[in-house]
Amino acid sequence: MSDVSPAEPAEPAQPGVQTGPIAFLGLGHMGGPMAVNLIKAGYTVTGFDVVPAALDAARAHGISTADTAAEAVADAAVVLTMLPSGKHLLDAYRGTGGAPGLLAAASPGTMFLDCSTINVDEAREASALAVEAGHRAVDAPVSGGVVGAEAGTLTFMVGALDEDFEAVKPMLEVMGKRVVHCGAHGAGQAAKICNNMILGVSMIAVSEAFVLGEKLGLTHQALFDVASAASGQCWALTTNCPVPGPVPTSPANRDYQPGFAGALMAKDLKLALNALESTGVAARLGPLASEIYDTFAAEGGAGRDFSGIITDIRDKSEQQSRGQA
Repeated sequence: MSDVSPAEPAEPAQPGVQTGPIAFLGLGHMGGPMAVNLIKAGYTVTGFDVVPAALDAARAHGISTADTAAEAVADAAVVLTMLPSGKHLLDAYRGTGGAPGLLAAASPGTMFLDCSTINVDEAREASALAVEAGHRAVDAPVSGGVVGAEAGTLTFMVGALDEDFEAVKPMLEVMGKRVVHCGAHGAGQAAKICNNMILGVSMIAVSEAFVLGEKLGLTHQALFDVASAASGQCWALTTNCPVPGPVPTSPANRDYQPGFAGALMAKDLKLALNALESTGVAARLGPLASEIYDTFAAEGGAGRDFSGIITDIRDKSEQQSRGQA
């Protein structure tokens, strides 16, 4: 979060926007900039993170912090969570080691807004726990990466009751440029993993095509000029192009600095795989993409942009060529 600009002087929130205090739990690379954008829009935000450096960075950007998560949520109207996994979320809601969880620490009727990316079943369980405890619940995972979090251009995929969606929509619009109500509890997570399964598969296909083009003597620009205006057009090609040059803003032009890290793609494809297995969908490309990105992350790609998969495909192609020689 070091490259996030300090919070500008707060402007009054838009008329009709809920301005009750927000507890923001999870101030990492995504959560930190999102919290800063809420501060800039005039919301009152108290943050918490288990990583001391994240708390230090948050304070440097104008975010008040609490010593514990329970302290942060005690007077909050909205509890926004951005956590690494479903287990982290459920443990936080329930409490661990005999300590009360967030649901017990919050005032009755608090809005629990989870923006983590987790299993659909975990999202539904978390929402049910919140409702049973007398609260309101929304799942709203995001797409757009760190750049989108900083710029306030994220896409939110929302699972919620109609009235709860309308309540959180103005807040989400501060942090994103597109907010889509996908259905009831868990629908936001369902949309996120379906979308990212498409993205993972398409990035592998685009990368394989560029490596094949190299072997056939095509320049990167020639292939891009054809495919970007033909039936091969997709976001993985025209926005996150895996080779430097055709799209100057893509991570390929900065040595595959994320962006959207390979470890996160591997995580999201694992969530998609879990959903495929639980629903009995006879998918082939989704599971294969999950296997490919698991290997990529384990072999040094975890911290690189997921478009760096092209380097793995290229390296393995060279190894295969040498083996056949």
